[in-house]
Amino acid sequence: WAARRLLGCELVSDIGPRVRARIVEVEAYDEHDEASHTFRGQNARNAAMFLGAGHLYVYRSMGIHYCCNVVTGAEGHGAGVLIRAAEPLEGIEEITRRRGREGIGATNGPGKLGQALGADVALSGSSLEDGPITLVMRDPVPDEEIATGVRVGISKAAELPRRFYLRGNPYVSRHHGAPGPRR
Repeated sequence: WAARRLLGCELVSDIGPRVRARIVEVEAYDEHDEASHTFRGQNARNAAMFLGAGHLYVYRSMGIHYCCNVVTGAEGHGAGVLIRAAEPLEGIEEITRRRGREGIGATNGPGKLGQALGADVALSGSSLEDGPITLVMRDPVPDEEIATGVRVGISKAAELPRRFYLRGNPYVSRHHGAPGPRR
């Protein structure tokens, strides 16, 4: 699974002062999944999800939050991984400035993380190799350090175990059974 493999990897944003964060929570989606933005096919909003692995898909949630997804499917197959939470490693001052808060609450949710990275829909479709937001692969996290659960805040296909997070990490947005915002 690409989603599990992204845990422990880093997102680096060079939008303004550098921000670097370790991915600690993700959710997987694909075009065969009723909860996915790609379930009904390609459109102007979700076109980046069909570009193929290694691209960024950014969407606006609830009219205010920008959420970042790593596109993981082959070109033409709408699949991606929502980055739900990350642990800041560099640029904490910039994260605090962008978010207006510091600590765990600055990056422990997908909209919070998008803001901390400086993401917006203009970045949707950009390469995660060329930036301005890049993905840095790290060694795989051992299976025993990964928890699996149902996705947070969705009403369709909510029972699918496609949410993965680092056990015990304080930056995880929701632990098993905790309610969350709708996607």
